[in-house]
Amino acid sequence: MINYGFTKELDKPFAETVAAVTEALKKEGFGILTTIDVREKFKEKLGIDFPNYVILGACNPPNAHKAILAEEYIGLMLPCNVIVFEKAGKTAVGIIKPTVAMGMIDNDALKPLALAVEAKLKNVIDSLA
Repeated sequence: MINYGFTKELDKPFAETVAAVTEALKKEGFGILTTIDVREKFKEKLGIDFPNYVILGACNPPNAHKAILAEEYIGLMLPCNVIVFEKAGKTAVGIIKPTVAMGMIDNDALKPLALAVEAKLKNVIDSLA
C-alpha cells in the first residue's frame, strides 16, 4: 500500500481492467486526455520487453477549470494520473490522491477542490471488482 495513491489488484485481464477503469472514471465525470503505453514506448525507445503498463491522464473538466482559476500553475499537476499494469498474474490499478499531489501547493482555495476530486477518484477505485 502506498500513501500517495489508491491501489487495487484485480483478477481480471489487463485490457478488461483498462476498460473498466475508463468506464468508472467516466461515471465520475472524468475523461481520458492522454494514454501513455509504457510497454510500447520502452520497446520503441529502449528495445526492451516490458509487461503491460499504461498511464491514463484523467481529467474532470469542471474541476480542472476551478483549479486553474484558483492557481494558474496547477496545470503542472494535471491531469490526474491513473495507472494500470500487470503484476504477478494480476492487474494492478493505482490512482493519485489529489490531496497529496496538491498538498505541496500553498493555496487554501485548492484544498476543498482536492478533497472533492479525491472522493470521486476513491469511488472509482472502490467500484472496481
